Amino acid sequence: MSGGGTETFVGYEAATSGGDKKRDSLGTTGSPAHLIIKDLGEIHSRLLDHRPVIQGETRYFVKEFEEKRGLREMRVLENLKNMIRETNEHAIPKCRETMQDNLDQVLQRYS
Repeated sequence: MSGGGTETFVGYEAATSGGDKKRDSLGTTGSPAHLIIKDLGEIHSRLLDHRPVIQGETRYFVKEFEEKRGLREMRVLENLKNMIRETNEHAIPKCRETMQDNLDQVLQRYS
């Protein structure tokens, strides 16, 4: 029996040392298994990791939105500027003139 126990122990050593060799071969950079794992990781990232695509689309959307928004805001500001200029040049003098005429009429009535 002791002979059988030794064989089992030797077999165990052979199994563990063989396992260590497999781990060593996976850890080296030039091994085929390492290259396959690296390729699988690359395939996985290209097929299933959509973050770069989504980030690019998000950046594009924000850029387009800001440009359109900026143009819209510039149009609104231009319209406001025109409205203020028109008010200052036409409406205010006309209102001032009308108010002065009406005030003169009221003062003449009550004088």
